[in-house]
Amino acid sequence: MPLRDNTADHAATDRTFQVDLRGLVDLLSHHLYSSPRVYLRELMQNAVDALTARHAVEPHGTFGIRLYADGSVVRVEDDGVGLTEADVHTFLATIGRSSKRAERIAEQRADFIGQFGIGLLSCFLVADEIHVLSRSARTPDAPAVEWRGRGDGSYTVRTLPASARPRPGTTVTLTPRADAGEWTRAAQVHELARHFGSLLRHPVTFDDSTGGPGTPVNPEPAPWARTYPTPGARSRALAAYGEDVFGFTPLDTIELDLPAVGLKGIACVLPETVPAGRRHGHRVHVKGMLLSEQAEEILPEWAFFVRCVVDAESLRPTASRESLYEDDTLAAVRDALAERLRAWIARAAASDPDLLARFLQAHHLAVKSLAVHDDEILRMLLPWLPFETTDGHTTLDEFARTHRTVLVTSSVEEFRQVAAIASAAGLGVVNGGYTYDRELVHRLPEIRPETAVADLDPATLTAHLDPVDRETELAAAAYLAQARDALAVFDCDVALRTFQPASAPALLVDSREARHERTRSQLAREQEGGLWGDILGALRQEAPRAQLILNQLNPLVRTAVTIDEPELARTSAEALYGQAAMLSRRPLRPAESSLINRSFLDLLAHALRKDS
Repeated sequence: MPLRDNTADHAATDRTFQVDLRGLVDLLSHHLYSSPRVYLRELMQNAVDALTARHAVEPHGTFGIRLYADGSVVRVEDDGVGLTEADVHTFLATIGRSSKRAERIAEQRADFIGQFGIGLLSCFLVADEIHVLSRSARTPDAPAVEWRGRGDGSYTVRTLPASARPRPGTTVTLTPRADAGEWTRAAQVHELARHFGSLLRHPVTFDDSTGGPGTPVNPEPAPWARTYPTPGARSRALAAYGEDVFGFTPLDTIELDLPAVGLKGIACVLPETVPAGRRHGHRVHVKGMLLSEQAEEILPEWAFFVRCVVDAESLRPTASRESLYEDDTLAAVRDALAERLRAWIARAAASDPDLLARFLQAHHLAVKSLAVHDDEILRMLLPWLPFETTDGHTTLDEFARTHRTVLVTSSVEEFRQVAAIASAAGLGVVNGGYTYDRELVHRLPEIRPETAVADLDPATLTAHLDPVDRETELAAAAYLAQARDALAVFDCDVALRTFQPASAPALLVDSREARHERTRSQLAREQEGGLWGDILGALRQEAPRAQLILNQLNPLVRTAVTIDEPELARTSAEALYGQAAMLSRRPLRPAESSLINRSFLDLLAHALRKDS
């Protein structure tokens, strides 16, 4: 049955959504604003925008903002452009409408902080009634207009004589609720005003009494906007400001200046190492008003060695005005600030080696992450970056001077397996198991063409271990056969060599890749007979074996290879394997842990029987 068209039967009627103001305020407090304290920022922000509009009308006037709080009332008064009665009906009585969207100032949109016209509603987070008294500066002899809005959604508007407010501007008065004392006490209001408005360009004062001129909230311009007698005095002032804001003494301060977006500020270099992946938030002001203390998006991820304070003209805030909107402008700013940080690193490398050394000591991981993707930083700093090597922690530049061929391991455990023995053999090995290290070491020839870099292969190491003479090899043949049989379960071969240091009884040469191959081989054995077993069986044939290399220079090994009792020979070989596995610092498999425990107990039992 077709639907009936009722257009001809019923006239359409325009209706207005009914807004539950209490529900809307609850939504704002729980999902838009991070804290009720933003009410004061919103009031100050509206006042700043009103002053901006007033300056458009009277460019040479001197106007300001005055705040008052005594615990029973909070008042914000400005000398701004003010509102007419028509403005009040249009903008204060319609939720979501902003006077800053009016056509008469649309062309000045970029001069205003606010963008969304819901700021006044934030006052209902701390008060049940908002009182606004305003007088327009646009109309000579304009009357004063009073608007009272209540939390239940009702409001009243009335016109008052001009004498009710002798000068143009707006006064917003809140009577705080009992549960809002935390945010409306005089001391707290003063602190919030300083917190949000310390960099505002208009004079802001705070008063908690009935008389006096009030205490300046922003007595001085931003530190980067002041003049100083010397460059050194400027640097010290910026560092002192960074310490006051962030609570640490910067290793250095980097001035940030992007005229295209009206951005100025400083980046403070952290004096201590930052854990990998941990990012600090940055203080971002927009036209002087604090927007966020945790704006991570202003810098790229690799720049976690600095914290910034910036004030910008053209960055776009989100609806809550507590973070930045991700757009092309923000992306361009992020790229430009990243370039400023690169330039600072380059200057330090070229002219201040002491500063560079202190910076790299604390933040080499950040620089390594940058060097992987930035050829300029790679060329400048790779020789100076510290790495773990067989010569200790040293720079690649120093390491390459004594090792024309640099070997690099693929994992930390591989490096720890071979470090002592490779060092004694004169091999230059770098630990490539840490983030970025292996990739960076392989790029060393780009900076030092005379240096060769290669991955460490177990065969390379074993080739540097001296073979024992034939007579010694034959005398140890029976023991080596017993040892190979005992360790066959671990796919491990056993060989006898001589190497330094003599204190090392054995070396376990085994790579993570080889263990993975043997795991596949084990899986193939469990899947015998099927197609999957045939495929993995082919892999099994090429699975590399581990090698336990016994050191003939070690007294314990020289004694062990003379054992003619089969069970004791097997137990001693298992103990040597277990000790070498533990020295490699790789995770032990359950079978290896069991072997270590069993061999220890068997050797202890043998010693006790012998003593008895």
